[in-house]
Amino acid sequence: MDALFNDRVKRPVVVHNAEDDLTESRVLHSLDWREASMTLWSPCQKGLLHLKSLWQVVQARSSRRTRRIGLGAVSLALAVLIIIFAIFSEPLPFIVDATEYAIVTAFGKPTQVVTSPGLGFRRAYESIRKLDRRLFVYSSPSAEFLTSEKTQVVAAGTVLWRVADPRKFFVTVFDRNGAESRLGDVLFAELGAAIGRSPLAAFVSIDPKMYRADPIMAEIARRCREVANKEYGIDVVDVQLLSFDFPKQNRLRVYARMTSERGRVSMQYRSEGEEEGLKVRAIAEEERARILGRATELSQERRGEGDAEAARVYAQALRQAPDFYSFLRTLETSRRLARQRTTMVLSEDSPLFGVLNDIDYFNADSAGDDASLTDAAPKRSAPVRQERGN
Repeated sequence: MDALFNDRVKRPVVVHNAEDDLTESRVLHSLDWREASMTLWSPCQKGLLHLKSLWQVVQARSSRRTRRIGLGAVSLALAVLIIIFAIFSEPLPFIVDATEYAIVTAFGKPTQVVTSPGLGFRRAYESIRKLDRRLFVYSSPSAEFLTSEKTQVVAAGTVLWRVADPRKFFVTVFDRNGAESRLGDVLFAELGAAIGRSPLAAFVSIDPKMYRADPIMAEIARRCREVANKEYGIDVVDVQLLSFDFPKQNRLRVYARMTSERGRVSMQYRSEGEEEGLKVRAIAEEERARILGRATELSQERRGEGDAEAARVYAQALRQAPDFYSFLRTLETSRRLARQRTTMVLSEDSPLFGVLNDIDYFNADSAGDDASLTDAAPKRSAPVRQERGN
């Protein structure tokens, strides 16, 4: 204890090395600081000398109990002296980064909040607590909830957050772990309430009218933002649905129900498709009948025109060479009647039989014609003979 007091009462010795390249301003500043320190230390030195003498008297004249009381008094006096020295000492600088908030605390209580980057100052008895002002991502663990149809689901969410009020944040949650613990509780409550008010199809559906997960999560984010900002000084930027599934023990039953539901929907789609197919086929048949009717009408018109033209050509040919026309018609009729292995019974004066027996059968009636028709007869008989030879 004596050595401690001897060290405390020693005057500070400043050693100046002549080889140091110090400017005149720095030397003057050092002397001023030394002088101020000596001025501040002189009352403390007197107090320590008095305490040393008091301690020696206590050791010499008092009992053990009195010594303990004296030791407590000396410790208390030392603490008071340290506090006085800290209060009247010069402020200490500290640096705040652009990604941080700085909170200056005195014995655990915040006394100063620095939100802008740069240089700050504090007392010797004060401490610095720095908070990260960047965005954080918190993913909650999966938990079971009930939908409005009392269907069990397992859901989890993700929260994007940052510090909004550093003082309130420090007082209520202190650090990131505490903040995420509070956010987990808030998210669990809001997510459970939202799922309990909504049907299962609002989160899992192929119908765009039934699917409402995005507006539901936007409402959850708004509620979480209000609670976190008001209670803990936390700004909730966004909340998203991380996972949404069924419990393992219920998956087979749910999948079977989903299969039957999909089968019912597929049957409905098939029936609707068949109904539409019947409509399309009926329309196609109607269009086909209309087109065929129009085509038949046009074909009849064209056929009538062709028959009329053929009759006109036949009549014109008949007027020019009636015997040749009669010969051709006789051959066509013979070809139609005389099939393969066909037996015909004809009279002797039959035109068909006459063609077979007499080549000039059709020329007999034209023997008395004029010379122009007589000259033309051998020219018409040539194809008759050729036809007969065939």
